[in-house]
Amino acid sequence: MKTTAIASTIMMICAAASSPLHAQTLESWGASDYWDVMVDPSLGDGCLIQSEFNDGSIVRIGFDPTQGGAYVTAFNMAWGEIEEGGIYSVLFSLDGEDYDAEAQGIYLKDVPGADIFFDNPDFLFDLAVKQTMTLYTEDGEVMAIDLTGSYQALEAMIECQDEMG
Repeated sequence: MKTTAIASTIMMICAAASSPLHAQTLESWGASDYWDVMVDPSLGDGCLIQSEFNDGSIVRIGFDPTQGGAYVTAFNMAWGEIEEGGIYSVLFSLDGEDYDAEAQGIYLKDVPGADIFFDNPDFLFDLAVKQTMTLYTEDGEVMAIDLTGSYQALEAMIECQDEMG
């Protein structure tokens, strides 16, 4: 898929902002190298990519067609002091390019996490073409993940979403 097609699809899906809820049951759609491609029935069959990293983080990047946006959600058992529903200021750094965001504290099967909803198509496109994503709070670095294979995974996620409608 060409870069412009990815950007067009991202802009079409990222039209509004809201806070997505994440299902505990996802349906497998396929895989792309380092990422699983899945469907979340609780988000209007929104497609997402998910991967687990060496630090124990599980990261999901996906579309929420019910709200017309996208999200990044990360879970890690080591993040024990997260308040369910609490709002946290965070900073994403994608190879040194910074994005400010708000994260909502969530839990998935007793694992604390942070849910970041966004409607900035540039952010999702940057995820696809950058090498490292680092997440910071006011206390410092929370996680740094390797984005290897994310471009191909996001292409597969878009293909999945096109199929889901």
